[in-house]
Amino acid sequence: QVQLVESGGGLVQVGGSLRLSCAASGRTFSRSAVGWFRQAPGQEREFVSIIFWRDSSTLYQDSVKDRFTISRDMANDTVYLHMNSLKPEDTAVYYCAAREGRFSSSSRYYRPDDYDYWGQGTQVTVSS
Repeated sequence: QVQLVESGGGLVQVGGSLRLSCAASGRTFSRSAVGWFRQAPGQEREFVSIIFWRDSSTLYQDSVKDRFTISRDMANDTVYLHMNSLKPEDTAVYYCAAREGRFSSSSRYYRPDDYDYWGQGTQVTVSS
């Protein structure tokens, strides 16, 4: 069984920073990518960022570009989301997700349903 565990969330003031972690455990599994999503109350889960395992390339949602950075630590099998210049609209539960197979013409990196494993989420609250 694969488990993803997020940590690092919390309460921060506007303009502050947080680093979220996503640690994998359980059985060994191959993955093509790990993504971060977030969900605010009453809203759908939305894509934030992704890192592709093959070449470490990354993508970001436009609203977090230049503020968030995704990275990975292969030795510890952990993916990080470094969040700077936080805004109240960044408040949400943040989830990491992993996909085993490569994305194809019928799957999309920004679509939650196209991921195989999910963590339980970590709350990020940005106060003004």
